[in-house]
Amino acid sequence: MSGARDSRAARTLELSRMTTPTQESVADTVENAVATPEKEQPYAALGLKPDEYAAIKELLGRRPTSGELAMYSVMWSEHCSYKSSKIYLKRFGQKVTDQMRERLMVGMGQNAGVVDIGEGWAVTFKVESHNHPSYIEPFQGAATGVGGIVRDIISMGARPVAVMDQLRFGAIDHPDTARVVHGVVSGISFYGNCLGLPNIGGETVFDPVYQGNPLVNALAVGVLRHEDLKLANASGTGNKVVLFGARTGGDGIGGASILASDTFAAGGPTKRPAVQVGDPFAEKVLIECCLQLYRDELVEAIQDLGAAGISCATSELAANGGSGMRVDLESVLLRDPTLTPEEILMSESQERMMAIVAPDKLDAFLAVTGKWDVETSVLGEVTGDGRLQIFWHGEQIVDVDPSTVAVDGPVYERPVAYPTWIDALRDDSAAALPRATDPDTLRTQFEQLVSGPNQADLSWITNQYDYYVGGNTALAFPDDAGMIRVDENSGLGFAIATDANGRYCQLDPYQGAQLALAEAYRNVAVTGAVPAAVTDCLNFGSPENPEVMWQFGQAVDGLADGCLQLGIPVTGGNVSFYNQTGDTPIHPTPVVGVMGIIEDVAHRIPSGWQDEGQNIYLLGVTATELSGSAWAATVHGHLGGRPPAVDLDAEMRLAALLHAANDQNLISSAHDLSEGGLAQTLTDGVLRFGVGARVWLDELIDRDGVDAAAALFAESTGRVIVTVPREDDVKFQGLCAGRRYPVLRIGVTDQAGPDAALEVQGLFTIPVSELRALTSATLPAVFGPTVTG
Repeated sequence: MSGARDSRAARTLELSRMTTPTQESVADTVENAVATPEKEQPYAALGLKPDEYAAIKELLGRRPTSGELAMYSVMWSEHCSYKSSKIYLKRFGQKVTDQMRERLMVGMGQNAGVVDIGEGWAVTFKVESHNHPSYIEPFQGAATGVGGIVRDIISMGARPVAVMDQLRFGAIDHPDTARVVHGVVSGISFYGNCLGLPNIGGETVFDPVYQGNPLVNALAVGVLRHEDLKLANASGTGNKVVLFGARTGGDGIGGASILASDTFAAGGPTKRPAVQVGDPFAEKVLIECCLQLYRDELVEAIQDLGAAGISCATSELAANGGSGMRVDLESVLLRDPTLTPEEILMSESQERMMAIVAPDKLDAFLAVTGKWDVETSVLGEVTGDGRLQIFWHGEQIVDVDPSTVAVDGPVYERPVAYPTWIDALRDDSAAALPRATDPDTLRTQFEQLVSGPNQADLSWITNQYDYYVGGNTALAFPDDAGMIRVDENSGLGFAIATDANGRYCQLDPYQGAQLALAEAYRNVAVTGAVPAAVTDCLNFGSPENPEVMWQFGQAVDGLADGCLQLGIPVTGGNVSFYNQTGDTPIHPTPVVGVMGIIEDVAHRIPSGWQDEGQNIYLLGVTATELSGSAWAATVHGHLGGRPPAVDLDAEMRLAALLHAANDQNLISSAHDLSEGGLAQTLTDGVLRFGVGARVWLDELIDRDGVDAAAALFAESTGRVIVTVPREDDVKFQGLCAGRRYPVLRIGVTDQAGPDAALEVQGLFTIPVSELRALTSATLPAVFGPTVTG
């Protein structure tokens, strides 16, 4: 505890230097700022560059007060202002068609995107990062990542209905990996389970490149009726500004400006005070309180307090509403009465919301928060003067144009440079790696692949999550996408899948981003849903590295071009820079989430076969595409060459084919081929319900001109395995022929029970029980027993 007190004292000392030099308890007022232009201010310690500090002084016509400096430092941080990525993110809005806008109710710029899914229902969803906090304090970092993204969903007027997570850790056998994995998984499961939200999917990847900088991306999704949509706009002169939820404390101060917008080069422990502390039980009450406020129509606008806390909520609400706001900061309810005004403005304490309430509805608003025992304070009111004015015990400590804080921050055109190393990396193709032809070696490599940390069974992680709480989960782990029923009467629902492949993106960030998009799109399509919209979380190294900015620009272009071709819009997302340790960045890792609509979840398609005697078909064509593959990584420890080609027109035709086949009830299961190729998909298929399979590869090898190793391990895109009841065989083949999509019968489902096996004819046979034991042992061998029951 003494170390925590020392850190708190050091941080308080740094911030206290922002107050007047003669009396620390007296706030640094606007009047004082005008009178003391020469005063030195610790802008660099708050993450501001000298030219940014100079720009603030020019905007104000004076030096900033300590409170204003606190606000600008967090709101102009990379994490909040997107100052290095804005010029690139505009491409999502430029590359859009009327067709892409048809279902889009809210796009980029609000807390989360909103998509019309029919029958008067809408879905809001978003993915964000909580990477650096999750390395410093894995449990709280991951837990508050879930809490923050859930509040984004609440603020749109929606009831949160599910969460997902996208995790990337260092090498599985590194001494520090277990610390991060145990903390992150526990934090996610604790917060989500306590909220009563099912965790319906995600990804987990182990790679040494993430050793000092794990990625913890969290996605939340909510549902709402069209008429319940809320936006974060403060308008209406005289409307009240109300803060409600948890009290404001000293946790999370400077999290956005100091922790999330820098690397770990200076060392992690000194940054511990910037990690927030979450309380899911408080958030659960806050959710129900907000939903009643919406039902009773008691709020004009609402904003969650996440990154940058009160600084963000006040400036964004005022800027979005084109209005002004007056706030009395001493009205904020505190957990720690010693907090300075600057600390109150910067605190990122969790479970807080800010609402704009009409004066005649204030009493009813307070009655609802009182009913739910949610602490509430009226901070001020909306004004018509276009200024954000904040007072501390009657003295003005902030007087700014809110747009300069929340909207018109610095925009950088960072230097861009083609990586000096990338051509040599691409020349080192996996085509040069030895490919086995004998059955014994192929079996050994098959087993090595499917039991590797990135292909093995993830029950050690997923068993800690509640998939089915709420009673509306139609699909979850280990299916290709999560699916939730929205309407109990009609069965209307949605499916969501997230994907990314940092290895592909290291080889080609443009193509890698499109491969992530294509895989997520395909994962939604195989469930029977129709892909409709995209969210993204773009994880990259330092924007001050020109080669990183080249990677970033390429990935954004790849994603924007891909969405334009597929006809589905990007609804919003997150950019996470400075993901590197020292001078070594992570692989570029754009996480892409695709949401799809299904008219009736009762018609969903499972990923594994459940009945014996059905035909197994491979849709799509296999090429010798092994560069960047799981086989190259696991068997050969290799990364080089070019990633698989992506054909988005083919992906669209494949999705339409699957939808038509499902409408005609011709397929009983569908599972995409991606990382690990056919070997992984067959393994997943037999393990899902314990039903074996007999598979032959000769026709595939002859038709596509590949060898046995490529047939098993290549990661060519646009491919799906489906099972078809024998009585529907002719209709299914006719459907494929009519739509001109390549199809090949490669096997049949076999018996279930203790004798179930996966037989690859002419090569090897592996009992399903042996395969299950092999794949389920990898994570427990490192992290301990899997939770059961």
